[in-house]
Amino acid sequence: MAHLLHVDASFAREGSTSRALGAVFAEAWQAAHPGGTLNYRDLALTPPPHLDWETVSAGFLPSDQHSPTQTEAVKRREELVAELEAADEYLFTLPMYNFSVPSTFKAWVDQIIIVGRTLRQPPEPSALTGSRVTVLATQGGSYAAGTPREGWDHQLPYVAHILESLGATDVELIRVEMTLAPVNPALAEFIDLNTRSRSAGEAALRARAAA
Repeated sequence: MAHLLHVDASFAREGSTSRALGAVFAEAWQAAHPGGTLNYRDLALTPPPHLDWETVSAGFLPSDQHSPTQTEAVKRREELVAELEAADEYLFTLPMYNFSVPSTFKAWVDQIIIVGRTLRQPPEPSALTGSRVTVLATQGGSYAAGTPREGWDHQLPYVAHILESLGATDVELIRVEMTLAPVNPALAEFIDLNTRSRSAGEAALRARAAA
């Protein structure tokens, strides 16, 4: 049975483009996979802890030698890793914050990457080997070729490298740009660009979910 893990990273509860379009994908996916499982992880509602020495050092000890702090850290990490391993398809909806991913998503990545378990050297499979992965990246401005901030996008390249390291090959990266244009008067001239980008992104998400 199909099993989708949707990881949502926007801290905005209202007016979030990434949340709204993520819901579009989820609805289309459920329509295409009746009876499938959709597991939703909201990183704003339940932010993962930053990786620390208590968590890492626990990996070098038998569980019966863990301190209470290590036991709790391993429990939290295992919950996230178990969610990852249970799914066979993934949706990551990520706004750009300060030219990169939200810190909660970076914390999530640090928790779920475990060398020898979720990340293995080829030809051994890693956690996302053989799985479909869709990434929706929303950006307040534009970082396309020829723009003043070309090369400042540290969001999608980072995510692409993380997914590759986890063995994912069936990946679709969908970008929606100029999301600040409708709310920032200084960017009003780019509202049409945002409208077109959002429409294209929504169409791509619906098509991907139904495939």
